[in-house]
Amino acid sequence: MPTMTWEQIRVSGLAALTRELGVVGMIRFLQQFETGHGDYTRDRFNWLPDTDVATLAQMMRRARKTKQDAR
Repeated sequence: MPTMTWEQIRVSGLAALTRELGVVGMIRFLQQFETGHGDYTRDRFNWLPDTDVATLAQMMRRARKTKQDAR
């Protein structure tokens, strides 16, 4: 077998996965290897407000009431 370029290997591999698994199966297979990036644990502290449990519970009650009132 002749040496293939990285692009040829990628195209051939995707074609084989699609043929064997279908498009959805191929995508699900590839998603297993998505490593993501960043540090979620560190970043989460920047996204979430410094709120105590009582305040969060109050916010949830307000949101629930607003949703019920909208019905």
